[in-house]
Amino acid sequence: MSERSEQGVRGEDEVVDLCRDLIRIDTSNYGNNEGPGERAAAEYVAEKLAEVGLEPEIFESTRGRASTIARIRGTDPSRPALLIHGHTDVVPANADDWTHDPFSGEVADGCVWGRGAVDMKDMDAMTLAVVRDRLRSGRLPERDIVLAFLADEEAGGVYGAHHLVDNRPELFEGVTEAIGEVGGFSFTVNENLRMYLVQTAEKGMHWMKLTVDGTAGHGSMVNRDNSITELTEAVSRLGRHRFPVRMTKSVRLFLDEVSDAFGIEIDPEDMDGVLERLGGVARLVGATLSNTAQPTMLGAGYKVNVIPGEATAHVDGRFLPGMEKEFLEELDTVLGPRVRREDVHKDKAVETDFDGPLVAAMQSALVAEDPIARAVPYCLSGGTDAKSFAELGIRCFGFAPLQLPPELDFAGMFHGVDERVPVDGLKFGVRVLDRFLDQA
Repeated sequence: MSERSEQGVRGEDEVVDLCRDLIRIDTSNYGNNEGPGERAAAEYVAEKLAEVGLEPEIFESTRGRASTIARIRGTDPSRPALLIHGHTDVVPANADDWTHDPFSGEVADGCVWGRGAVDMKDMDAMTLAVVRDRLRSGRLPERDIVLAFLADEEAGGVYGAHHLVDNRPELFEGVTEAIGEVGGFSFTVNENLRMYLVQTAEKGMHWMKLTVDGTAGHGSMVNRDNSITELTEAVSRLGRHRFPVRMTKSVRLFLDEVSDAFGIEIDPEDMDGVLERLGGVARLVGATLSNTAQPTMLGAGYKVNVIPGEATAHVDGRFLPGMEKEFLEELDTVLGPRVRREDVHKDKAVETDFDGPLVAAMQSALVAEDPIARAVPYCLSGGTDAKSFAELGIRCFGFAPLQLPPELDFAGMFHGVDERVPVDGLKFGVRVLDRFLDQA
């Protein structure tokens, strides 16, 4: 057995236990800074890194909201550094809805189950397994590797990546490229082709509050200036509105790959037909064909017989790279003049080219473990901590490699019930990441 395969076996064996341990640490992020926080996870990660000779630091932006940072010194200090980042917080889960307790880390049916299994304690575990394996065996990378296990990604990164970039940018000194979540997962086309979607872009966000002022009054009287009526009509228009298809660079490249793989012509006027061919992946990529704005919350009134003078709603707005101005103008047209909007949280869209040595290293590492692999770029409809690191001029990719069974609804795992990741997928990811670091 070769040195690589011997090392790889040890990393593969450890990754499942690391993933289970991380899932068992409840890091639910409720978005209001009242959850358990990430401190326990940050300490766990720091302990695992210290065991193999690193000197990790824990940074707490506010009480309990903790991130862990460590740097592996490479053998060639002239080369720029690579960042590997993941977040340790997760969205909440109601145990009554799950087949297995979401914080048990149960292994069943060939999968590790639990909140964070794919978003994104799987990548955290794979990173830890690979790093620990390489350092135990003395296999140092050529370039510095900065490891960042971050707080608060699920609420925009204010207490995690944004805080570190704004206050401790020196931690990322020399970093020019990064890999993180929601990329590198497989989509089986046929027995001769498996696409691995690498994230090269992600939409920007405007989480916003909408307000309509009206005339307060008694519920028994006629009122032609009801704030609830005005607001709900505007929200209904927005919820039914279809923003036009816009082909950004990453989306165009992805659709070109789809066209080649399926032997179909891409018709911008019939994108629903294209998406039908993509199965569950359509949910991830379908929303990248246009800007979107989804109403998510409504609020008004305090008593059944009182017409309130104000009604509010919240909207999750996402815009494609380069299209923020167009998005906001169209949004205001749909909402109409009575609606006042304010941003609750906003962040930019990011995009990079799908080329260069780092991309070549991804493709090479994937093919070495899966001969029918083809890495393809795509745009993510959601957001990640890449938005923060892009502020430092870092070129960011989503590359958390997983080989998935065709029947698994991977897109449905994100923030969904019964989130789980295949054990074999985790082990595959360890092998690919290990090869990737040899070439990155």
